[in-house]
Amino acid sequence: MIASMTAFARHEIQPSWGSLSWEIRSVNQRYLEPSFRLPESLRSLEPDLRHKLRSSLSRGKVDIQLRFYPVEAGEGMQVNSELLDQLIAAADQVYNRTPAASLDPLTLLQWPGVLQAQEVDLEAVKTEALKAFDQALQELKANRLREGEALAGMIEERLGAISERLQKAQDYLPEALQLWRRSLLEKAEKLAVEVDPQRLEQEVVLLAQKQDVAEELDRLNAHVKEVRLALKSKKPVGRRLDFLMQEMNREANTLGSKAMSLDMTQVSVDLKVLIEQMREQIQNIE
Repeated sequence: MIASMTAFARHEIQPSWGSLSWEIRSVNQRYLEPSFRLPESLRSLEPDLRHKLRSSLSRGKVDIQLRFYPVEAGEGMQVNSELLDQLIAAADQVYNRTPAASLDPLTLLQWPGVLQAQEVDLEAVKTEALKAFDQALQELKANRLREGEALAGMIEERLGAISERLQKAQDYLPEALQLWRRSLLEKAEKLAVEVDPQRLEQEVVLLAQKQDVAEELDRLNAHVKEVRLALKSKKPVGRRLDFLMQEMNREANTLGSKAMSLDMTQVSVDLKVLIEQMREQIQNIE
């Protein structure tokens, strides 16, 4: 199944130490061109991210952004039990000497060091960030495959239309020769020139040889088969399809240059339009 190079994916996790969210956007590009926007504290992840990306994608301009929000001050606070016990013991000594004194818990919590903000383990963050990136990358690949399936459907429609035009061209060829033969006879009659039947047939044969498009039609039909095979491939085929479009367009141009009738010319024009429509879609295929 072919894959599109145009897709978007987002994956977010919210563990106890904060939140992480990945956003990956990809568009068509001749080669794989990644761009990373990472928090400075997680910049060291980039080599691993590049490796994972190259292992999964072969083409496309890919923008990757990581947003990291650690717990804010005041969230995830922990009590320093050892220091609190020492303060309570000291407060008890004061209370024994001055029984009128009271112990206020809020005052104890305000003592420096009793409340400690939860520290974020960056190594744990990096591990979770890489796992979350894998999830985002899988989502991106799935989206690219769905888009690629839609592109394959549009290309298949054009291939069907091209096959119809090629059959018409095959049917037009004998008729075109007869029209050209009659045209020669009509011109000879207008000029009051006697036509040697044998010479006329020789001219028709020469023209048939010169204007024979059987080879072009055969190559175009072969290219249609190759495109259909490529659409079923499990490997990246964007460059292969782009090459086939160039070859098909070249054959369609030759077909037009050899056209002996308006019908054949119209077939050539239709083919070039259909090939261009496919080429535009293929620009997005990996």
